[in-house]
Amino acid sequence: MGKIIVTQVRSAINRPKDQKATLVALGIKKLHNPKEHEATPQILGMVAKVGHLVTVEKK
Repeated sequence: MGKIIVTQVRSAINRPKDQKATLVALGIKKLHNPKEHEATPQILGMVAKVGHLVTVEKK
């Protein structure tokens, strides 16, 4: 499996609790602070859930 880099680009203010929890589960704490993850189905599902708040780059 490959690696992906997830970066939050939009704020989580006024978002549902499950989306905020997903960002925390991905390890994202601040805007524009990238995190690297393995491209597992679980991680890709979380990224899809908050896809409108983050950008994803393949590494």
